[in-house]
Amino acid sequence: MLSRTADHLFWMARYMERAENTARMLDVNYQTSLLPQSADAAENGWRGLLSISELSHDYTTRYGEVDARKVMSYMVSDEKNPSSIYNCLLAARENARAVRGTLTTEVWETQNQTWIEFQRMLRNKAFERDPGDAFEWVKFRSHLSRGVTVGTMLQDEAFHFLRIGSFLERADNTARMLDVKFHAVESEFYGAGTGNGAASRDQEYDFYHWSAILRSVSGFEVYRKAYRNVIRPEKVAELLILRADMPRSLACCMDEVVANLKRVANEQSHETLRRAGRLQSDLRFGRIDEILATGLHAFLSQFLERVGTLGVGISRDFLVPVAA
Repeated sequence: MLSRTADHLFWMARYMERAENTARMLDVNYQTSLLPQSADAAENGWRGLLSISELSHDYTTRYGEVDARKVMSYMVSDEKNPSSIYNCLLAARENARAVRGTLTTEVWETQNQTWIEFQRMLRNKAFERDPGDAFEWVKFRSHLSRGVTVGTMLQDEAFHFLRIGSFLERADNTARMLDVKFHAVESEFYGAGTGNGAASRDQEYDFYHWSAILRSVSGFEVYRKAYRNVIRPEKVAELLILRADMPRSLACCMDEVVANLKRVANEQSHETLRRAGRLQSDLRFGRIDEILATGLHAFLSQFLERVGTLGVGISRDFLVPVAA
């Protein structure tokens, strides 16, 4: 396969997944903002969302104070924000258009129709009128895109590059979300002093906010089925890091990345495949008590660094044209 074709497929999938992940984080922040909480706690939630995408500096430079309405506008429709849903869906559509002949008609029409419908929703102010419903639409279109891809495309190299892009992006986002959200929860309550009623207040906070974290990755019902007990932080971390049967966990994502990398391996991809396999093994045989003992933040930071290195390797081995 031509490297530029693989590049377009890889980034089409990454941008579609990024649009969905952004919608998930905006939705959970919006739903959480409706709960009783202090103004500082609400503001920290929106700051955390910007931090996940490494957009804090760009936002404050252009918008100043952190305000829920401004953050949602910035993350949904801002054409100057490269990670906005607007730019993600546009980039996904443009990459799909560049390799239209490689895609099935159904895959192309899904991408194209998503972009056309999104523009109509912006004109009709759907995201301002009912943010929750609009974010659900973005998630549904991403699900539809993946479903049509699996259901209609030949499982050849094109298909495998699409899968690699989707799951590499998902792994990166899940790790970022976990890192920021765990730190926010710990600093908000566990770092605060205790007083009368603190225990019950912490329990209420735990339930609603850990539930929100799980819902942001469609993991609430999965958690209940897997653990059948109250929501505990270490179990949330285990579910989203080590459970290979959880579709958005780090372990599941790396299983998919490695499986698809093996199918497109070439003479120069041995080191990239080795790094991916090493990361997969660390997750497959890891234990959550060991991860927490050495520090969750340190583990997730290292994971993100390794995923970034893996992305560079994939780009070098498959996506960058070889010089003549």
